[in-house]
Amino acid sequence: MPCAAVYVDELVYEQLLAVAHRSGGQECCGLLLGRAPDRVEEIMISRNIAEEPERHFEILPQDLIAAEKEMRRGGRLLLGYYHSHPVGEAVPSPTDAVLSAGDGRIWAIIAGATVRLWRNEPGGTLHDMFTEITCHVGVPASDET
Repeated sequence: MPCAAVYVDELVYEQLLAVAHRSGGQECCGLLLGRAPDRVEEIMISRNIAEEPERHFEILPQDLIAAEKEMRRGGRLLLGYYHSHPVGEAVPSPTDAVLSAGDGRIWAIIAGATVRLWRNEPGGTLHDMFTEITCHVGVPASDET
């Protein structure tokens, strides 16, 4: 069962905001990685290879393949993807819904100084492809000891 809440390490959260800010008017994109399904511990920055990177994103296929291979070898989990909306809100766009894989993974969407997490629902329709996930910045209380 997918997690209703996800922890994003504070440095990762700050890195997401910084990468989006540096991308200017283009959408940044990449992968969300971790060792547990409810904790984003790293990002892999990818090049946006979309034909119109100011309006869309497409992650470099080699980055996806590398992350999948690492996961199969027992390495970090590929938890999901991130991208920015340079103009607009941190919510999935109609284009995001059309192009999504419905694979149940997390989508982090960055807009301005906001990062919101969404679950890309398998078998959803255009109107319910994404469900928002509670985002906790930091580490779970059990890890603070």
